[in-house]
Amino acid sequence: MAVPAAQSPMKLMALQLLLWHSALWTVQEATPLDPASSLPQSFLLKCLEQVRKIQGDGAALQEKLCATYKLCHPEELVLLRHSLGIPWAPLSSCPSQALQLTGCLSQLHSGLFLYQGLLQALEGISPELGPTLDTLQLDVADFATTIWQQMEDLGMAPALQPTQGAMPAFTSAFQRRAGGVLVASHLQRFLELAYRVLRHLAQS
Repeated sequence: MAVPAAQSPMKLMALQLLLWHSALWTVQEATPLDPASSLPQSFLLKCLEQVRKIQGDGAALQEKLCATYKLCHPEELVLLRHSLGIPWAPLSSCPSQALQLTGCLSQLHSGLFLYQGLLQALEGISPELGPTLDTLQLDVADFATTIWQQMEDLGMAPALQPTQGAMPAFTSAFQRRAGGVLVASHLQRFLELAYRVLRHLAQS
């Protein structure tokens, strides 16, 4: 009859251990995920690679516009930017100190989608710049697709993809070339911030 008495403390310890594991699991489920932990490292590294590729494409377009048409300083075209209505793409949900993962990915995709439309509006800029513009446009579209697919994987994507809004109307060759300088400059600033955010997430 001594055996059941010896087993009783063991059963109690087993029950306590089970309750402890259950409590730990509950706490882990209730703890919000760190934003970086929700994003695969492979996705972040691919994004960083795509950003660098687009930055190189954009720099090539800027250099050719400067060398061929002497359009080298976007700050000199501010008035034209306002008259053409060339928009900016915000990344207000992406600061590392207050990152909103869903909002940040959504703004990244929306911004890339916007620049894709702006680059399409520049078609016919010049025979010399056409191939460079086409490459830039394709790489921006690929990056947007990467972001969208990750949003779908995380269940963050809207039911429908966004539709392109009204784009600036470039009515002359000069407006297209000046618009190319401005769009490329805006895109580079957008990518600089995107790169910092993605690098921060990759290193977290």
